[in-house]
Amino acid sequence: MNSNLKISFVSRKPKFGMASIFLFSLIFLSWSAQGQQLETFIDEAVRNNPNIQAVEKQHAITSEKVWETSALPDTQFSGGYTLSKTEMPMMQQGEFSVMQMLPWFGTISARSKYASAMADVDFVEIEIAKRKVAMAVSQSYYRLYEIAKKQQVLDSNIQLLQVYEKLALTSVEVGQTSAVSVLRLQMRQNDLKERKLVLEQDYSAELTAINKIMNREEIVDISITDSLTIPDEEAEIDFSKLQLHPEITKFNELNEVVSQADILNKKESAPDFGIGMQYMFLNEAPNMLMPMATLSIPIFNKKYKSVTRQNKLKFEELEIQKQASQNLLMTQLQSAIKSRNAARISLETQNKNLKQAQHANEILLRNYETGTINFNEVLDVQELQLKIQINRIEAIAAYYLQNSIIQYLTVEN
Repeated sequence: MNSNLKISFVSRKPKFGMASIFLFSLIFLSWSAQGQQLETFIDEAVRNNPNIQAVEKQHAITSEKVWETSALPDTQFSGGYTLSKTEMPMMQQGEFSVMQMLPWFGTISARSKYASAMADVDFVEIEIAKRKVAMAVSQSYYRLYEIAKKQQVLDSNIQLLQVYEKLALTSVEVGQTSAVSVLRLQMRQNDLKERKLVLEQDYSAELTAINKIMNREEIVDISITDSLTIPDEEAEIDFSKLQLHPEITKFNELNEVVSQADILNKKESAPDFGIGMQYMFLNEAPNMLMPMATLSIPIFNKKYKSVTRQNKLKFEELEIQKQASQNLLMTQLQSAIKSRNAARISLETQNKNLKQAQHANEILLRNYETGTINFNEVLDVQELQLKIQINRIEAIAAYYLQNSIIQYLTVEN
């Protein structure tokens, strides 16, 4: 089965309209039922993984804050009434006033844009979380494949040793070999059975892991492909796509947050003004209605100047962090490519060795017909063949594990 995994993502920004669609459609070089099965696991994990749900809730909170920013300061009401009686003309008997403070022109809009920029940062975090979950499901799936194939290889080798044991018993009966050969073959079978039991534990643990990534309450068995093959050629990797990775584009959104914070700081350093009305009750005179206005000027504005300097430093910090993140992702990508290439080389070598080991095994079996079989050589060849088979499985699994990292780092939005 040729199943070169490719993950493609929809646009990152909610304003492009497709943000709610799953970001992962797994494209295999040949569309197989198994590839569709893995895609189903990833879709389920994206829907149900609690880490993604937590980030989505955080995005919902920051999105809700956009509405919060449009609120005006609390309206101030005050009133008073003189309880004692007085006959003094024009004496104020009571009053009632209302005052509404208003921010400077454009301040509310600046607050809204700042809150929206914060929400965009959290939206990028959702994409990062979804990509990581997709990679985790894929890698867990390939580890399950590796363990299952190792179990199959151990089963076939145990069966082969049982055949050799029967041959050895026959040779013992005719005096061509000693009973020690039979015992060594039996001990070898015991060793392989022990390794198989350990693999069963590993499989159970990995099965639990992939089910929990999908947030399943019960541990359900996973359908694993019977065969994975490495494609003959690799698609050329466009390293420039690394710049489109959400872990990098997140810094663009963070820069926008700081820009909006700086704009908001300038707006808040402007005066606030208020408008209101006061109604006064007077003795022996008509009551009075008096419009009022107030102006709040930040004369001591060191706070706002400090925030401006802080925002400038924040820009510089984000640029350094972005460069560090780019370097880290490039290092991870280069390392994954190197490890994937090494897995391909290892597989090619193991394929050659496996053919030679099988040929040696055929020679030993032909020697049995002539009565010259050496069961010490049989065990040596069998152990070598098993090692080659295990190495071959590990090379295929390593290839796909590294390929999932490459896909995580280079897929387009």
